[in-house]
Amino acid sequence: MNRPIGILTATTAILMLGTSMTLADLRFWTTEEQPARLARQEQMAKDFEAKTGIVVEVIPVSESDLGTRATAAFAAGDLPDVIYHTLQYVLPWSEAGILDTEANNEVVEELGRDTFAPGSLAMADFDGETAAVPVDGWTQMVVYRKDLFDEAGLEPPNSYANIVAALDALHNPPEVYGFVAATKVDENFMSQVLEHVFLANGASPIQEDGSVGFDEAKTVEVLEFYKRLAEASPPGELFWQQSRELYFSGNAAMIIWSPFILDELAGLRDSNPPAINDDPTSTELASKTGIVTRLSGPSNPDGAAWGDIRYFGITSDADTDPAAEFVKFSMDEGYTNTLSIAPEGKFPVRRGTADEPTKFLDAWAVLPVGVDRQAALSDLYPEEVIANIVGGLETAARWGVDEGQLALASKIINSQVINRAVREYLDGERDAAETVAVINEEIAKIN
Repeated sequence: MNRPIGILTATTAILMLGTSMTLADLRFWTTEEQPARLARQEQMAKDFEAKTGIVVEVIPVSESDLGTRATAAFAAGDLPDVIYHTLQYVLPWSEAGILDTEANNEVVEELGRDTFAPGSLAMADFDGETAAVPVDGWTQMVVYRKDLFDEAGLEPPNSYANIVAALDALHNPPEVYGFVAATKVDENFMSQVLEHVFLANGASPIQEDGSVGFDEAKTVEVLEFYKRLAEASPPGELFWQQSRELYFSGNAAMIIWSPFILDELAGLRDSNPPAINDDPTSTELASKTGIVTRLSGPSNPDGAAWGDIRYFGITSDADTDPAAEFVKFSMDEGYTNTLSIAPEGKFPVRRGTADEPTKFLDAWAVLPVGVDRQAALSDLYPEEVIANIVGGLETAARWGVDEGQLALASKIINSQVINRAVREYLDGERDAAETVAVINEEIAKIN
């Protein structure tokens, strides 16, 4: 009996696809090049090969070299199949043709767009497509002494107003400083903290029409608030080191830091132990700590979180179908292993599946963190803290993303114009409105 031509054609296509995928060798560039993290990724590649027969070569690339290497490989027609990369490359690589935006968008659709944190998708939007597949991220945090807040009947420091109220109640130097504001101009830490505080009030150097310049009213509110933070901080050139030291010693009520502090807070890292008591392995400070990621200002009541998102990008030179299968595996069956590379800094941007909406969030919460000792975040912090830690990804933002001007925003940040002008304002060299004018004049020269 003759088989219908349509069935024969479909069967042949499936067999051909299966054969091509089995024989495919994929190259995967990753910026997670530390030996322990690299070993985990190599094991993931072996797990994928065991399932599919597709060999994946894991190639470490230094983050500082990634841009130049990708550009050179693209020019030579020799890009890897998949690249694990930072947010800063999503739009430039999409515009240059380095990323196969259609393939990446299809992976997101197949995994389920609703299963991803909206902020991570919005940051990768390119002409209506999700140009790269969100993998993991972290949001900057307001870390605070919840025990002191509770004793004083204070609300969590999730708004300018609540933080100012806490400063009024808790600032009692030198025993306890209300805050440790970043004031060292040449430290990137100050840039990150400032962007977080500016975003909270909806203040950006890039306007909706693409023009450059801060809104004066919103920015004056930001500057006046930041001055309150600085006035409740110790004197001197302050950056991440003093923030952590003062909080760890019990001499600060609030700081802004990255989630990479979470394991140290709980006494799991000997190089940076908490000093709130005589036991460097104690979890006491962690038990007294609250976390806020989404901060709001008076002109932006919905608030925002400063987010750093990482992506898988299937490239324009990729063996597309096998590459897509590798990304889907890494974001589904292998996703918990993907997050386990560094759980304290890899929050799940994909919460779960359609059938199990919190599957990956639940799995991530029990992954071990720490260096010299290990424990699960869910064993160290209450459920509401865990929820706040990942909740910021819902409103994760960065300057210039919505306007397609992330590269320009990055140049503005890297110029340190804002840092210098804010520091001069804190030192009393000019008032807030004059400072906004100076910033706008200077950033207008950047292109």
